[in-house]
Amino acid sequence: MLRKKAILLGIIVVFMSPVLVFGVVETWEVGVEPSFTSGDYGTGTDTDITYVPVTIRRSFGDGDLSLIIPYIHIESTQNVTIVGGSPNRIKKARGGGGGVVGTSVTTRRTTEEGLGDLILQGRYYVLEETEVLPLIGLIGRIKFPTADEDKGLGTGELDVGFGLELSKSFSEEWEGYFDVGYTFIGDPSGLDLRDQWYYSLGLGHYLTMDLLVSAYYEEWRALVAGEPNPRDLFFTVNYNFSQEIEFTAGLMLGLSDGAPDYGVTGGIRVRF
Repeated sequence: MLRKKAILLGIIVVFMSPVLVFGVVETWEVGVEPSFTSGDYGTGTDTDITYVPVTIRRSFGDGDLSLIIPYIHIESTQNVTIVGGSPNRIKKARGGGGGVVGTSVTTRRTTEEGLGDLILQGRYYVLEETEVLPLIGLIGRIKFPTADEDKGLGTGELDVGFGLELSKSFSEEWEGYFDVGYTFIGDPSGLDLRDQWYYSLGLGHYLTMDLLVSAYYEEWRALVAGEPNPRDLFFTVNYNFSQEIEFTAGLMLGLSDGAPDYGVTGGIRVRF
């Protein structure tokens, strides 16, 4: 009952975000940020994932509403899949308990591609930044099961999550970030997946007014009991070419068997 209430609340938070926002509508934004990740996740066989999300965002005075439409190309043994936009190990190593019922890690490598899970996310800024207090944003997110689970592109279940985003400027050049959240994971047939918490800590430095470099430490709970939590370092560059165009790039370095060994990303966002 508690789980159903939490999922219902998450749906309300996402869809009510535009209603809660009292500011004037500001902009539309469309972005595409392809990424490539590779790693063996402790299986001895690499999984290579190309994830190409197209994001359509409507910004408001005190928040925004985004729809993420991803395309996925994955070469793997189907022991890893995309959940909420991130690769996750979903099967236990041979001899381990929990995880997939009656199965263990396979070594047959396959190639699959197709539409990923659609993600609808709403954000509302509940507190503006002051000299003492950070900017605080409330996040609601729904992952719709549009990916083909038979191809290993998703779990085939609805997920609902909540989160907080905090940011604080320390000077004109430095700012800090802290994100934390919790996702209620759907229950796929034949899988025993846990709900997932996550958090990240980051620090950003403006090299110029238009060029921001940032570094983050990220960790989230492993979906399968007994597996190591995914942990990584993520480095990003954001360059505002103009008021309408922003370029992004990133490098991810895995710190545990639960995360990819490495990942690279790049993209463009256009506002109008």
